[in-house]
Parts: sequence; C-alpha cells; structure tokens
Amino acid sequence: MLSCPGEPLTSTRPALISSSPRRVEEGERIIEEAGGKLTGVYVTLGRYDVVEIFEAPDDDTAVEILLKLQRYGAEHSETLRAFTREEAEEIIRKL
Repeated sequence: MLSCPGEPLTSTRPALISSSPRRVEEGERIIEEAGGKLTGVYVTLGRYDVVEIFEAPDDDTAVEILLKLQRYGAEHSETLRAFTREEAEEIIRKL
C-alpha cells in the first residue's frame, strides 16, 4: 500500500515550509511506529506544497498512519493503491 499525504497550498505556507524538516521527522516517526516506511518526500508545484510517500503493510495500517498524521491539521491525503507490474499481470491473467 502506498499513500501520498500532502500539505495543500494555504495562507500559512511560509510557516509550513519553515517547519517542514521537523514535520517530516515527526511524520516519519509516526509512520515507522505504525509499521510503515517513509519512501520519499518531495516539494512540489501544483496541488500540494509537500508530498510524502510511504509504504504500509496493509490498508488498515495505512489508514491508521493517515489518521495519525491528520492530527496535525495541515495534511490532506490522496491514497493510491499501487500494484507492482507482477501483481497487475496476475490480475490481468484472471480476466
């Protein structure tokens, strides 16, 4: 399970950017304590200022992580269930 919580463009953006390293470290701690792994953090142009990508062992753990991250108030999430090439090919074979 891959998930991409992001911090949207807001009027508090300068404050978010200046606190970003601490927020990322805290987010990584929350993710790891729940059994996930932070795999990437990106400053982006467009819908979100910052995107964090993490892996979780299952959907329940991903939801737990997202709910814990959302306690900070700035995160909005877009969860994407990603399939490896092998997983997708297995699904397609069943069609």
